[in-house]
Amino acid sequence: MRQSRFTEAQIAGILKESETGMNNREICRKYGISAQTFYTWRSKYGGMQVGDVKTIKALEKENATLKRILGQKELELAAVIAVLEKK
Repeated sequence: MRQSRFTEAQIAGILKESETGMNNREICRKYGISAQTFYTWRSKYGGMQVGDVKTIKALEKENATLKRILGQKELELAAVIAVLEKK
Protein backbone atom coordinates (compact mmCIF):
# COMPACT_ATOMS: atom_id res chain seq x y z
CA MET A 1 0.00 0.00 0.00
CA ARG A 2 1.13 3.54 -0.72
CA GLN A 3 2.70 5.50 2.13
CA SER A 4 0.77 8.59 3.20
CA ARG A 5 2.38 12.01 3.32
CA PHE A 6 0.71 12.59 6.67
CA THR A 7 1.10 10.67 9.90
CA GLU A 8 -1.90 9.60 11.90
CA ALA A 9 -1.20 12.37 14.41
CA GLN A 10 -1.19 14.96 11.63
CA ILE A 11 -4.43 13.58 10.20
CA ALA A 12 -6.07 13.79 13.62
CA GLY A 13 -4.83 17.39 13.93
CA ILE A 14 -6.25 18.31 10.53
CA LEU A 15 -9.61 16.82 11.47
CA LYS A 16 -9.57 18.67 14.80
CA GLU A 17 -8.95 21.88 12.88
CA SER A 18 -12.03 21.20 10.77
CA GLU A 19 -14.11 20.72 13.92
CA THR A 20 -13.22 24.24 15.08
CA GLY A 21 -15.35 25.67 12.30
CA MET A 22 -12.86 26.18 9.49
CA ASN A 23 -14.32 25.52 6.03
CA ASN A 24 -13.47 22.08 4.62
CA ARG A 25 -12.43 23.54 1.25
CA GLU A 26 -9.99 25.87 2.97
CA ILE A 27 -8.49 22.99 4.93
CA CYS A 28 -8.08 20.90 1.78
CA ARG A 29 -6.39 23.80 0.01
CA LYS A 30 -4.16 24.57 3.01
CA TYR A 31 -2.81 21.02 3.29
CA GLY A 32 -2.90 20.15 -0.41
CA ILE A 33 -5.34 17.26 -0.17
CA SER A 34 -8.43 16.42 -2.17
CA ALA A 35 -11.92 16.66 -0.76
CA GLN A 36 -12.29 12.88 -1.19
CA THR A 37 -9.17 12.29 0.93
CA PHE A 38 -10.53 14.60 3.61
CA TYR A 39 -13.88 12.83 3.77
CA THR A 40 -12.18 9.42 3.77
CA TRP A 41 -10.05 10.49 6.72
CA ARG A 42 -13.10 11.89 8.47
CA SER A 43 -15.00 8.63 8.06
CA LYS A 44 -12.04 6.61 9.31
CA TYR A 45 -10.57 8.85 12.03
CA GLY A 46 -13.44 11.22 12.86
CA GLY A 47 -13.86 11.94 16.56
CA MET A 48 -10.62 10.22 17.58
CA GLN A 49 -7.78 11.60 19.61
CA VAL A 50 -4.15 11.13 18.58
CA GLY A 51 -3.71 8.37 21.18
CA ASP A 52 -6.72 6.50 19.83
CA VAL A 53 -5.33 6.55 16.30
CA LYS A 54 -1.96 5.22 17.48
CA THR A 55 -3.70 2.45 19.44
CA ILE A 56 -5.73 1.41 16.40
CA LYS A 57 -2.61 1.29 14.21
CA ALA A 58 -0.80 -0.84 16.80
CA LEU A 59 -3.75 -3.22 17.00
CA GLU A 60 -3.93 -3.49 13.19
CA LYS A 61 -0.21 -4.31 13.07
CA GLU A 62 -0.59 -6.96 15.79
CA ASN A 63 -3.61 -8.44 14.00
CA ALA A 64 -1.64 -8.71 10.75
CA THR A 65 1.18 -10.50 12.58
CA LEU A 66 -1.23 -12.95 14.19
CA LYS A 67 -2.91 -13.67 10.86
CA ARG A 68 0.48 -14.38 9.28
CA ILE A 69 1.40 -16.75 12.11
CA LEU A 70 -1.95 -18.54 11.80
CA GLY A 71 -1.44 -18.95 8.05
CA GLN A 72 2.01 -20.47 8.60
CA LYS A 73 0.64 -22.92 11.18
CA GLU A 74 -2.17 -23.95 8.82
CA LEU A 75 0.38 -24.64 6.07
CA GLU A 76 2.46 -26.75 8.45
CA LEU A 77 -0.63 -28.67 9.53
CA ALA A 78 -1.62 -29.32 5.91
CA ALA A 79 1.90 -30.60 5.17
CA VAL A 80 1.79 -32.98 8.15
CA ILE A 81 -1.64 -34.28 7.12
CA ALA A 82 -0.40 -34.83 3.57
CA VAL A 83 2.60 -36.83 4.83
CA LEU A 84 0.43 -38.94 7.15
CA GLU A 85 -2.06 -39.71 4.36
CA LYS A 86 0.74 -41.06 2.14
CA LYS A 87 1.74 -43.65 4.73
